[in-house]
Amino acid sequence: MIAGLGGLAASAISFSMTLYEAAHPPQVPVMQAGQQIDTGRWFVTLRTARTGTVPPTGVPQSQPVKLVMVDMDVVNRSATPNNVLYRVVTISAPAQKLDMPTAYLDRDKYLAGYFNPNMPERLTMVWEWPADVPVPDKITVTVTGQIYKRRDNLYGASGWYDREPVARVDLPVEKAP
Repeated sequence: MIAGLGGLAASAISFSMTLYEAAHPPQVPVMQAGQQIDTGRWFVTLRTARTGTVPPTGVPQSQPVKLVMVDMDVVNRSATPNNVLYRVVTISAPAQKLDMPTAYLDRDKYLAGYFNPNMPERLTMVWEWPADVPVPDKITVTVTGQIYKRRDNLYGASGWYDREPVARVDLPVEKAP
């Protein structure tokens, strides 16, 4: 009987803590452009944002599209090459969801493949913006953290897992002429 009451009390406390945390989410720190952000798996430094119709390759697309581009520096802190930066860096979107961004390396103006460990890279992430929606004067870039687990509870394997946002940066958008 006492064990049942203890279990009921633990459930009630857990439920009330969940409700409180949902009603009072933690504030995401606001950082400035140029400040390095530690996500766990990456060091990310957001630089500038701009809009245009030509991607960083310099080759115009066959169908003109509106692009929002964010320049940044990244360092992969994990032990293996990877390319999942698109899950870490997101921008404030209009009412409709944006497609996954494309990353371009600034050093050769070509699509970024895998980012090697501990090798700093300057890159541009590009999102296609809806044609009927004006690009705002400033966008909010949210950077999400990732945590490494040597042994996952579900599969028993190691891996990097997404966490909550660790920083938010407001970037003014330079408009294309």
